[in-house]
Amino acid sequence: MSSAKKFAGQTAVYGISTIISRSFYFVLTPIYVGTLSAKVYGVFTKMYSWTAILTAIISFGMETTFFRYINKNEHDKEMVYCNTFLGIALTCAIFLLTVFTFIGNIALWLNGNNMESYSDYVYYIRCLSLVLVIDALCAIPFAYMRTVNKAIRYSMVKIFNIVLVVSLNMVFLFVIPYFIKNKLWGYENLITWYRPHWVGYIFLANIIASIITFLVLVPEILKFRFKFDGRIFIEMVKYSWPILIANVSYIINENLDKIMLGKLLPSNISEQEVGIYGACAKIALFLSLFVQAFRLGAEPFFFSQAQNKNSGETYAKIMDYFIIVVSIICVGIVANVDILKYFIKGHDTVQQNLYWSGLGVVPLLLFGYMSLGIYMNLSVWFKLSDQTQYGLYISGIAAIITIILNVIFIPKYSYMASAWVSFIAYAVMMILAFLWGQKNYPIPYNIKKNLAYIIASVVIIFLSFVVFKRNLIIGNGLFLLFIGVTVYFEKTTLKRFFK
Repeated sequence: MSSAKKFAGQTAVYGISTIISRSFYFVLTPIYVGTLSAKVYGVFTKMYSWTAILTAIISFGMETTFFRYINKNEHDKEMVYCNTFLGIALTCAIFLLTVFTFIGNIALWLNGNNMESYSDYVYYIRCLSLVLVIDALCAIPFAYMRTVNKAIRYSMVKIFNIVLVVSLNMVFLFVIPYFIKNKLWGYENLITWYRPHWVGYIFLANIIASIITFLVLVPEILKFRFKFDGRIFIEMVKYSWPILIANVSYIINENLDKIMLGKLLPSNISEQEVGIYGACAKIALFLSLFVQAFRLGAEPFFFSQAQNKNSGETYAKIMDYFIIVVSIICVGIVANVDILKYFIKGHDTVQQNLYWSGLGVVPLLLFGYMSLGIYMNLSVWFKLSDQTQYGLYISGIAAIITIILNVIFIPKYSYMASAWVSFIAYAVMMILAFLWGQKNYPIPYNIKKNLAYIIASVVIIFLSFVVFKRNLIIGNGLFLLFIGVTVYFEKTTLKRFFK
């Protein structure tokens, strides 16, 4: 029980930092939308969509590889740290060399051969390339902190980075224009270079924050010593490349439905439908925060437990706790969706009703995130048994499902099809991970108990959302009943847990 308590404590720390971090990013979204024109904000969205894919490629799956090899007793831990850091440094060097060699061609391709914005795009690419590289080099020091249970320092540095990004954005978007407008001290120098409503300042803010964060991580980075071992390095690359492909596939699964909505729907409604879907997905994001926190705590914990003879029982207990908590969160969100919908309130009644017309996607997206979280829990088997190719197979199958079903059903059912497809894809990933896992690396999961909680949450959510039409009183009554029954059946475990 002590190991589970340790895991729960670390996950709570990661959860708090994740919620704080996402809250700051939520603050930035209305600021960007209110400050930048739709066209300029489109540039921002496009550039950061590419960074999501490139981040996965540059990191090369080395973070998971680091956790795997740092916990292998036969390997020198300093050697693992150094080889992992060198691996990412190598991909960063290749990336920068490629980008800066072909930066002109890349800029023209991204901006549709528009020479007017050519120099701006060159600047954007330089900034974001450096941000990607610096953040990638910080990934292993951050992973090291998670390995040695420095959850507090990890969280503080992450929060510091985000506060820095937000503060610098405020300076570039509001403070400097205020100084210029009111002719305050130094405005004569500011006016010579400042460009109002320029998206480049957002990228500049990110690169400054990344550089300062890198400097904060110097104590961890200095642990790096040049101790290259070709044999271990090749082993690690073989282990990590399927993770790389799986990570890219996962990012495609996360983002492709929104892209396809814009492409497959009539042009007169596509942007509106994407907006409704994206806004309603923000409500389901409350569950994804917990799933993200779980992943941050789970990955190093699972690897650290691999050598224990009772590791299987520990993984099964963690699964029990995860499903109970995530089921309660799902029921709670749906029971209060008519309160949470004000989180996506439009600026007038027409826009408000448009956004709220898409609330039907919320339960589906919640069950999708639940399936994804269970998959992350189940995926421990192929990471521990060095069979990471299964992660590639699972993510690849999910990506194919995402593409085919969206192409078939989006033209008729719009974003509701996207929500269903998202849920189906993650459910398939969960099922495949379980079936292959039990065949190759059996873990004694409590299937009946886990299914009971999942089915109970599905029934309660159906009653609350569909039968009782999102009635707050009835929904929360069912929510409290669910909590009460859960506490009753888990009272023995809770007593042991809190001793």
